[in-house]
Amino acid sequence: MQDDALIAQAQAWLAEDPDPDTREELARLIDAGDHAELTARFSGTLQFGTAGLRGELGAGPLRMNRSVVIRAAAGLAAYLKKQGHTDGLVVIGYDARHKSQTFAQDTAAVMTGAGLRAAVLNRPLPTPVLAFAIRHLGAVAGVEVTASHNPPRDNGYKVYLGDGSQIVPPADAEIAAEIDAVASLTTVPRPTEGWETLDDTVLDAYLARTTHVLAENSPRTARTVYTAMHGVGKDTLLAAFERAGFPAPALVTEQADPDPEFPTVAFPNPEEPGAMDLAFAKARETGPDLVIANDPDADRCAAAVWDGADWRMLRGDEVGALLAAHLVRRGATGTFAESIVSSSLLGRIAEKAGLPYEETLTGFKWIARVEGLRYGYEEALGYCVDPDGVRDKDGITAALLLTELASELKEDGRTLLDLLDDLAVEHGLHATDQLSVRVKDLGLIASAMRRLREQPPTELAGLRVTRAEDLTEGTEKLPPTDGLRYTLEGARVIVRPSGTEPKLKCYLEVVVPVAARAGLPEARTRATALLGRIKQDLSEAAGI
Repeated sequence: MQDDALIAQAQAWLAEDPDPDTREELARLIDAGDHAELTARFSGTLQFGTAGLRGELGAGPLRMNRSVVIRAAAGLAAYLKKQGHTDGLVVIGYDARHKSQTFAQDTAAVMTGAGLRAAVLNRPLPTPVLAFAIRHLGAVAGVEVTASHNPPRDNGYKVYLGDGSQIVPPADAEIAAEIDAVASLTTVPRPTEGWETLDDTVLDAYLARTTHVLAENSPRTARTVYTAMHGVGKDTLLAAFERAGFPAPALVTEQADPDPEFPTVAFPNPEEPGAMDLAFAKARETGPDLVIANDPDADRCAAAVWDGADWRMLRGDEVGALLAAHLVRRGATGTFAESIVSSSLLGRIAEKAGLPYEETLTGFKWIARVEGLRYGYEEALGYCVDPDGVRDKDGITAALLLTELASELKEDGRTLLDLLDDLAVEHGLHATDQLSVRVKDLGLIASAMRRLREQPPTELAGLRVTRAEDLTEGTEKLPPTDGLRYTLEGARVIVRPSGTEPKLKCYLEVVVPVAARAGLPEARTRATALLGRIKQDLSEAAGI
C-alpha cells in the first residue's frame, strides 16, 4: 500500500475511533510515519470465523479494539434480525482481560440500538456461566468477551446462538458478511442506556445445577489444590465445591485473583511449560489428592496427580478417558463424542459399554451439536459433562466430576493413575502427544501443509501409513476442514493449523496392546519411543 493511501486509511479510522487509548496510539503512529506498523494494522481486517474474533489489542482493523467490536456487534445484530429475531434477547458475558468490560458494554449498546434486548452479566465470570445463561434465559444469542488462554495482550469475541453452542458454518460467514456491510461506525446506533445488568440470579441458577453432575451420596473426601491462572474461575469454583460438600481447595494465592497482566506465567494456559509450577509447589507443601487448574475463563480444566516421585500433569486425553469411565460406571446413557484430534480410547470405552459414539471436527462448536450428547471432550482440556445445562466445555463441572472420581477411588485406597492402568489393560495403552510449532510468519504453516500434501509420508517411525486423508475434501461423516489425517499400523497422526493461535498442531497417538498390568512399563517405554520417532519423522516431512 502506498504511504499516502495508508495514511489516509489510518486517518479515516482515527476519525471514527471511540476509544481515547487507541486514538492516541494510532495518532502517534501516523505522526511518526511508521509505515511498517501501520501496514501491520491496516493490511486487512481481523477475520470473523467459527471462533469469532481473537487478536492482539491495539488500534486498527487487524487488532482487537472498540471499533472492531462495535462492527462485530452490529453485524451480529443484523444477522439475528434477518433470522427473524427482531426483539430477541442477547446475553453478554466477559472475562477480566484488558478492555473486556468495555467491549461487553459496547455490544450491549449496539444490540439495544438495533432494537434487540441486551443483558450483561454483572461482573467477570467463567465462560460456561454465559453459555448456561443463554439457555436458561431463552436468549437468541450470546457473546462472551474473552481470549481464553491467549497471551495477556490479546482479547476475543466468542459468539453463541440460542441453543447455547458456538456458531458453525454457515452462520459464521453470514455474520461476517453483515460485519463487512457496516460502512461506518456513524451508522451504528449506540444508546447510553436501555440494556439490563443481570444480578446474581443467573449465577445462582448455574451453581445450583453444578451439583447435578454428581451422584447422590457419593464420597466427597478428595483434597485439592486449585489455581485460577489469574483468571475468573476462583469464586465460582469455590462456591461449587462448597455446595457439593468437598473440602475447600487450597488456593495458589499468587494466581488466585484476576489479573490481566498474568504476571506469573508466560502463557496463561495450564498446558504451557512452567504454568503449573506454583500449583505443584503448593501441592508439595500441602499433600492433596489432586491438583486442579482452570484456564483464565474457566472453560477448561487441567489436573495433576502424584506419581510416587512428583506431581505429574494428566494429559487432556487421560482426563477425558477417566471422566468417561466414571460416567459409564455410573450408568450414563446417551452419546459419547470427541473431536478427531482426541484419543481413540473414548470410542473403545463407549463401544465396550454399548453406548453411541461420534467423532467431530475440532472444537466444541461441533461436539456440542452431536445428537443425544451425554458427554463430550477434547484433548485441549475441554470437557462437557452436563450438556443439558452447558452446551460447551465447562471447567467448573469437570473439576467437580473429577474430584468425585478421585474421592471414590480414595475410599478404595486407589488413585486416578490406578484407573488409567485398568483402562490400558482393558483397551490397550493409548498414548498421545503433540508436536506444536508457534510461528511469527503464518506463511510457514501454509508451506508445511502444502509440503505434506504434495509429498505425503509413506511411513513414520517405521510404521506404514495405511491411509492418508486430506480433510479439506471432507469425509462421509465430517465436513471439510484444513487438516490432514494419517492412519498407521498401530498409530494415528492429524496435522492442522490452530484456529485460535499462530501454531501448526500435530496430534499423535499410538496404541500398544497390554496383556496384563505387569506389561505396562514395557508398553509405556515402547509408546514413548514411538511417539518420539513419529515427532521427528513428521517434523522432517513437514519441513518444520
